[in-house]
Amino acid sequence: MRFSGWSFLLHGVAAVLSVGCGMLLAANAQTFTSLAILNGTDGATPGYGSMAQATNGTYYGATLYGGKYAEGTIFQITPDGTLTDLYSFCSFYNCADGAIPYGPILGSDGNLYGVTFGGGSANEYGTVYKLTLGGEITKLYTFCPAQPCSDGEGPVGLVQAGNGNFYGVTTAGGTFGYGTLFELTSTGKFRLLHTFCSEQNCTDGGAPVSSPIQARNGNLYGTIEFGGSHGEGVVYEITLGGSYRVLYNFCSQANCADGSDPFSGLVQDAAGNLYGTTVEGGNLAAGVVFQITPKNEYSVLHNFDGIHGGSPVAALTLANDGDLYGTTIVFNDEFGDGNIFKVTPEGKYTSFYGFCSTGYCTTGNWPLTTLLQATNGTLYGATGFGGTDDDGAIFSLSNNLSPLVETVPTMGKIGTRVIILGDGLTGSSAVTFNGVAAAFSVESDTYISATVPEGATTGTVSVATPTGTLNSNPQFAVTK
Repeated sequence: MRFSGWSFLLHGVAAVLSVGCGMLLAANAQTFTSLAILNGTDGATPGYGSMAQATNGTYYGATLYGGKYAEGTIFQITPDGTLTDLYSFCSFYNCADGAIPYGPILGSDGNLYGVTFGGGSANEYGTVYKLTLGGEITKLYTFCPAQPCSDGEGPVGLVQAGNGNFYGVTTAGGTFGYGTLFELTSTGKFRLLHTFCSEQNCTDGGAPVSSPIQARNGNLYGTIEFGGSHGEGVVYEITLGGSYRVLYNFCSQANCADGSDPFSGLVQDAAGNLYGTTVEGGNLAAGVVFQITPKNEYSVLHNFDGIHGGSPVAALTLANDGDLYGTTIVFNDEFGDGNIFKVTPEGKYTSFYGFCSTGYCTTGNWPLTTLLQATNGTLYGATGFGGTDDDGAIFSLSNNLSPLVETVPTMGKIGTRVIILGDGLTGSSAVTFNGVAAAFSVESDTYISATVPEGATTGTVSVATPTGTLNSNPQFAVTK
């Protein structure tokens, strides 16, 4: 497989990392909690993608390595820190079930879905899988069933769109060897949407390392850290029909003041603005936080300096306070420490926690996993290294954010069945989609089944619980 710059470095996560000194910078009421320390047998190196909250109220994530067969795990962790190895990959001959998994997502049927970077066959080019909350795995697709690998090699994440199909990218393979963007149905039917580097000099980008998102207009948006007009990465848009275009070319400004090498994916707010980060470039050469408006206007919100954070590799999380939360892997100029930060849409930056603040990074270091805002309002994440055996750790950060509900999926047509995740839902008396009452059923204290009602429009989903009304983040987009 081909990797450039940061992708090559970050896929070699077994390298020795420097140990620095971190500190808690925000002096308000934020609370950092170390929930669990991994020991290798229950997984090692929690990697890319996000953790997912499921209908049972617990959280699920992936480790790149470790587990029973040393090829990665899907773990389950409760809000209080009880850790369970749900599934260890490579439990089948030739790792037919996959190896090196990326963070799972919760599907609209209540199961977990994800990809493995390797395994699947003797060629080990990766898989797409479905995993029940009881730990039963089904392989939906194996990449590169025949040479050449026109479908791609090395998938790195999934998103489920409002039509129920899954979309993702591969880092390599395809006609030109620089990856693909694909569609997969829930029954495993594969369709190739785009082959990267199909334009001369890879002006369309190549070797993507993060999955796309589906925006409110129904199209997919993502980043690529390689290629583009200046060779330093692009932001792209692609329709579900496969019409592809580049929205922005990084390093368009002198000295790459606009940033370069966007490693992580994007997030969108209710106004349609896209937000993301780069690991390099900017005025201080340690990466930036950027915004792209619906009119395709690009601006830098924050320049990382390497002292108060730098080189973010995980995607931003838009919390229900309207601010963006994320992590970096550089802190106090120490590569491999990292921090947790917040940046407002106006660009005000706050660093909450610096890793390696105690001993030999006992609470973890090098946070690779995108933060999850759970429905209790708390943020959850994981570090790739640190802890007792340097196998990583799982943590939470409370910033006194209010409880919320979350819909799965986040967009759909009238009549679509929707899962609504939350806490304390028993006894809920009403569900509305942007003010329009919906038929619903309380399935448990942690989730509701509802149907998008006639007359519903894009907006907030609200649930009237016995203790008050909970609102959704993000909003639910009603499609035609």
